[in-house]
Amino acid sequence: MSSLAGSTDDGSEDCLTLNVWSPDLGAARLPVMVWIQGGTYLENDTANPHLDAATLAGAGVVVVSMNYRVGVDGFARITGAPDNRGILDQIAALGWVRDNIAAFGGNPSNVTVFGQSAGGASIAALLVMPSAAGLFRRAISQSMPGTYFTPQLAAAISSTIAAELGVQATIADFSQLPPRALTDATTAVIAKMPEFVNIWGPMTFTPTPFSPVVDGEALPSAPWSAVAGGAARGVDLLIGHTRDEFRLYTSRPGGEPTPARMTAALDHLAPGTDGDSLYRTAYPDATPSQRFDVLHSDWLFRMPSLHLADAAHAGGGPVWLYELAWSFNSEQGASHSLDVLLLFGTLRPAEVRAHRSAHPNAASEIDQVGQYMRADWVNFATIGNPGWAPYDPQARTTRVYDAEPITQPYPEEPSRRIWSAHRFDTLDLTH
Repeated sequence: MSSLAGSTDDGSEDCLTLNVWSPDLGAARLPVMVWIQGGTYLENDTANPHLDAATLAGAGVVVVSMNYRVGVDGFARITGAPDNRGILDQIAALGWVRDNIAAFGGNPSNVTVFGQSAGGASIAALLVMPSAAGLFRRAISQSMPGTYFTPQLAAAISSTIAAELGVQATIADFSQLPPRALTDATTAVIAKMPEFVNIWGPMTFTPTPFSPVVDGEALPSAPWSAVAGGAARGVDLLIGHTRDEFRLYTSRPGGEPTPARMTAALDHLAPGTDGDSLYRTAYPDATPSQRFDVLHSDWLFRMPSLHLADAAHAGGGPVWLYELAWSFNSEQGASHSLDVLLLFGTLRPAEVRAHRSAHPNAASEIDQVGQYMRADWVNFATIGNPGWAPYDPQARTTRVYDAEPITQPYPEEPSRRIWSAHRFDTLDLTH
């Protein structure tokens, strides 16, 4: 696979590497779990120590993680290059797993893909991509953002990035530029995204200008409609999110939304014609900034995940639903990416104790919550059942991970009602 970048740094084809953790290199034929990490389609570094899968592999599975192309090189729509190059890299990695994982003690017939954020949305795309068919048996989508672009929207964004560089959005022009130039131009466009709200629409409320492109070929359609039509039948699915997804962004310094941004978000993101009234009624005790958090959590992560579970049930496949409610501090809550640290067992008690708003029992609960999650994830990868009743739209059975996990009806009922009639689909130009 060729790279757009003329150099092999920062996302070229030389970044396409794999990591393998195996507890048994013999002929154990252990279940295989292939991790696809997130990073807003902008970052991808499996050398991050928080993604060390040794603890997870120690539970009795072979774990594989991959690097794949991101940013302009992986996800921009560029004349002369295929769309979704980053996801095509993921498919190539899955082909390698099929052909080689037995040498590491893994069973190539029992592969589970799992990923979070952009990785979770990549997995939803893989479910409906013909070129990925047969490469995995089970899938876990964690906190998937519900953003998939039309070719027209993706092309407009790529042209804006190219204009920052004084070139055209073609493979010929981009391939002459160093990776740093592409990264800097992307950063400049991210800063300007709010200015394009009336043209690019809801995507301007996300932290990234990239998402998978529904090109009608490699990615035939957005995942919800395809999965509801049976595209994922035969693949066991585990889907979920954290309770306070968007708090990760608004709790950062400078992340507090302005009143104008809050109003714009309600106008562009909430379903129906009066989003402010819907959210005021559903969350009467919340402050405006708290409603902003809930709205963003709903639109970007929680409701796309819930609706994918509904689609999977409609499509005839088995699906399970979860929510992470445990948190170690009051500022961030159960925010985006906390599940990854718990699942991999890389959130250390010392890190928690150092946080100014950590609750008293947090440090002692970390391992416990992580062990519950790992046991269920490994159980799912092994036998296709995480240990609680499958999801259906009537009972809406959900595993909620707190200091002690419980199984209950879906806990975000006010938001579910707000979004019940909404149909998630590709994002397009608004003008």
